[in-house]
Amino acid sequence: MADVLDIVVVGGGINGAGIARDAAGRGLSVLLCEKSDLASATSSASTKLIHGGLRYLEYYEFRLVREALIEREVLLRAAPHIIWPLRFVLPHNKGLRPAWMIRLGLFLYDHLGGRRLLPASEGVDLRQHPAGEPLEADLRKAFVYSDCWVQDSRLVVLNAMDARERGAEVLTRVECVSARREGERWRVLLRDLHNGHEREVTARALVNAAGPWTAEFIEQRAGLNKAQSLRLVKGSHIVVPKLFDHDFPYIFQNPDGRIVFAIPYEGDFTLIGTTDVDFEGDPGQVRISEAEVAYLCDAVNVYFKRKIAPADVVWTYSGVRPLYDDDAKSASSATRDYVLEMEHGAGRAPLLSVFGGKITTFRKLAEHALAKLEEVLGPLGAPWTAEISLPGGDIPGADFEAYYKRFRENHAWLPEHLAHRYLRSYGTRTERLLGGATGMAGLGEDLGDGLYAAELTYLMHNEWVETADDLLWRRSKLGLHVSEDTKKNLTAWLDRQGGPAERQETA
Repeated sequence: MADVLDIVVVGGGINGAGIARDAAGRGLSVLLCEKSDLASATSSASTKLIHGGLRYLEYYEFRLVREALIEREVLLRAAPHIIWPLRFVLPHNKGLRPAWMIRLGLFLYDHLGGRRLLPASEGVDLRQHPAGEPLEADLRKAFVYSDCWVQDSRLVVLNAMDARERGAEVLTRVECVSARREGERWRVLLRDLHNGHEREVTARALVNAAGPWTAEFIEQRAGLNKAQSLRLVKGSHIVVPKLFDHDFPYIFQNPDGRIVFAIPYEGDFTLIGTTDVDFEGDPGQVRISEAEVAYLCDAVNVYFKRKIAPADVVWTYSGVRPLYDDDAKSASSATRDYVLEMEHGAGRAPLLSVFGGKITTFRKLAEHALAKLEEVLGPLGAPWTAEISLPGGDIPGADFEAYYKRFRENHAWLPEHLAHRYLRSYGTRTERLLGGATGMAGLGEDLGDGLYAAELTYLMHNEWVETADDLLWRRSKLGLHVSEDTKKNLTAWLDRQGGPAERQETA
């Protein structure tokens, strides 16, 4: 690494990884540190959507919605293996928003972002549409529109991979202990949480992308004055055995003005969320409450014939959104737009802090962050990420189905379910994972439930996997599918490796 880095990024969520990638691709020297695993907090706790945010139109967030709608198709082209289109069904509940208001919102949604790849919205008769069968009989009319699904944790990892491949140093389980200005430079102290070793680096600029810990970093790690107000809002999700057999996700209106999604999930399940609850406490210890579970069950029970109860929930997850405090009356109406706060002065190295943001708009946020830094550091190169695929996403024409068909023809020995999972996770990088294997024996040790040593080795060498949870709940959602014996085999296998082959010591 350079004696004086251009940028140190603190935080390995989607914003930190996106900024590191953009900066590294411009030829800047970059170091990113994350105190846990990549995407270990907010960025793995989303509703897994690349979307414009239909409900944000009610709060007149037109700039945010337009930017997000444009980004849907940019990201769909960049990573068609982990992002794909969905057709959402919005049943019309006569007691809530009127049909004319929904039609107007969908008209704006269709046209604000210059839609090219995704089909437009339409009205449907639920008595004749597959999505009507699981719903209460009095629900007869619905609206259908397009958005996209994303494997959120994998999106973070792919950005970090691309950053590293473009020259950035990406360190996980490495904490930023302190950051102090020395004139036009930052002196940053890092601590490797594996062994306690410490290392100092010097940088021209410091980017605080610590998510829910953004304000704490400013005040406690950087030793600066009180940060701008940060509103912490908890969002929780529940997962239940699948409630319907078709591929259409639902978006349901609730009497409190919020919406709740019910989305096909991992083949065998339905994902339901999210809540909006103001949060106080340690974001690292966030958990769903009994009241939130009941709220989500009640919300979908208004619509589905088959009712669910808290006892049906097989898994939950919660995250804390680090929103910019715009003094909104409720957590659900607080802005989802991002704010970039620059703290600097004559002869003082800049600190750029990220407040808020959506996973959909991370790429534009990164571009805007580099533009803000240019105001202090001078020219940093031109934006470049809009036309470049993420690792594994270089699929011809972004046509996943055609690529999958060709892959199956060339790898007929690989079971279909495994081939599909590999390609949906790794895209064109699946060939690297297979390493030239021509039969199942080439995948190495079988740990059970379709988990082989070849995949584990790939993840350790390329994706910073260190623990079973890294693999089971962030690089994938295999935790929902594999047996306890397989989980034990995985932990034992990782222990035998003595740590990931490419983990970089900080001392």
